[in-house]
Amino acid sequence: MMHGFGWGGGMWMGSIFWLLFLGVIIWAVISFTNSSKKNGSEEPPISGETSLNILKKRLARGEISKEEFEQVHEKLL
Repeated sequence: MMHGFGWGGGMWMGSIFWLLFLGVIIWAVISFTNSSKKNGSEEPPISGETSLNILKKRLARGEISKEEFEQVHEKLL
């Protein structure tokens, strides 16, 4: 005599376990990808140009002033 605690009663516990397990895996993957982006491990630009090179080119083309260049340059360092 099982009175409802046999296979039928335990199956929902197994389903909850697997849903929680899946949720933890999804959370871990999302946390890992977000933390890697915050740590600056993003890929460099495809063209291979650095931020400083782009800044220098903008100064040379006259898009920014010398003062703007120096302010941004300070932030990049």
